Amino acid sequence: MTTVRTTIRRKLVAGMMLTSVAVLVLTGAALVVFDIVSFRRALVRALVTRAQILAANSSGALAFENPEDASQILAALKPDPSMVAAALYDQQGRVLAAYPVPAAAPARWPRKTGSGQRFEKKWLVVDQPVLEDGRWLGTLYLKSDLRALDERLRLYELVVALAIVGSSGVALALAAWLQRGIARPVRALAEAARNVSEHKDYTIRAHVVSDDELGLLAESFNEMLREIEKRDVDLRQLNADLEWRVNARTAQLEASNHELEAFSYSVSHDLRAPLRHVDGFADLLQRHARESLDDKARHYLAQISDSAQSMGRLIDDLLVFSRMGRTEMQDQRVDLNVLVEEARRVLANEAANRDIHWRVSPLPETRGDPAMLQLVFANLVSNAIKYTAGRAGAEIAIGAEQSDRETVVCVRDNGVGFDMNYSHKLFGVFQRLHSADEFEGTGIGLANVRRIVQRHGGRTWAEGEVGRGAAFFFSLPRETQGEWSERKEAA
Repeated sequence: MTTVRTTIRRKLVAGMMLTSVAVLVLTGAALVVFDIVSFRRALVRALVTRAQILAANSSGALAFENPEDASQILAALKPDPSMVAAALYDQQGRVLAAYPVPAAAPARWPRKTGSGQRFEKKWLVVDQPVLEDGRWLGTLYLKSDLRALDERLRLYELVVALAIVGSSGVALALAAWLQRGIARPVRALAEAARNVSEHKDYTIRAHVVSDDELGLLAESFNEMLREIEKRDVDLRQLNADLEWRVNARTAQLEASNHELEAFSYSVSHDLRAPLRHVDGFADLLQRHARESLDDKARHYLAQISDSAQSMGRLIDDLLVFSRMGRTEMQDQRVDLNVLVEEARRVLANEAANRDIHWRVSPLPETRGDPAMLQLVFANLVSNAIKYTAGRAGAEIAIGAEQSDRETVVCVRDNGVGFDMNYSHKLFGVFQRLHSADEFEGTGIGLANVRRIVQRHGGRTWAEGEVGRGAAFFFSLPRETQGEWSERKEAA
């Protein structure tokens, strides 16, 4: 802020000073030029007048060719220190007399009868014809230095310099006094803006000190602050209302989720006993009363048993899904290679008598809940085995890629695949892209995968093409133990 104040003050003072000095210099230069021109003209007139007088007095000496009289006439120039040379020339251009010595003037003079004056370097030269009754007798030559002009120029330089210095001092004092009326309101406005920026206090107002453009600027600044203050109050109120609504809605959603999970768990748990009875009695009928039943009854009994077992698997998956949202997560170092091998071992019966080509790349370690992540691999590997059942040469590949932020695991197969237009349904509860007649399942496995991965702070997605296989991806953040613990508490 100090830089801004100094810059404004210097600009104002510098502007006033430059204006004053420029006016003084231009005015002084004009006066000096005018006076020098006038003084030069006066010098010419004075020397021409003297030449005319001397020429009139020299007519007799030239007429009688008397060098003594001519020398006495020129000796009258001795009291004038500005006279450099003088000479009288006869009609033939010969020197009749010279001052102070003949060498100071041209040795001969061209035959001409006209008068003239001219400036030669540092001298003023006058040629004056000597006439008697209109008859030309010769020429008078006068040569004067410009010492007086030089002295006058030096005097002007001194006077102008003193005038500029004195006027600059006065202008500086006036500029320093005048700039206060501009710089002070600007400094006050800048100080108010700085306080608003630093403290976010929109009640600050700039002091209006005048009824000019600066006063209008301060008033406009104050009006802007009033608008910002009003909007800030409104925004705070809106934020408070929104925060209250979000908290209330969050509490409602959490309560609803807890109720739904409790309901799902209760229903699933309470349904297991009746289903066990149905399946158990169906099994007893098949073993002990099979011979007394006809084929249609035996078929119906088999359907009852299969449906009860299917419902049992669905209930088991629902219970797992419910537990995945409520179970406390364990923070451990997990070797993903071990989880993959365990999933393959558990699912060995499903892959038995199948020509499956496995390509499992080395996987990194990560932090997480080993039991939950084991369920992720079990679901993804089970799906890969199931949906490659129609392939003579099934291929299942498992690999991972790491970046600075996360580890991305992929389970890829060359099975039936799926239409990408329906990929958003894959990880939903009870969402299936194939009918139960084609592939059995409950529609909850991938929902469990998404819930577990989300609780670990990761993402899930899939890519596929009908008839050419599918690839399922999930990511796990690369976290320290402290970061994992903080996110686990939030989950």
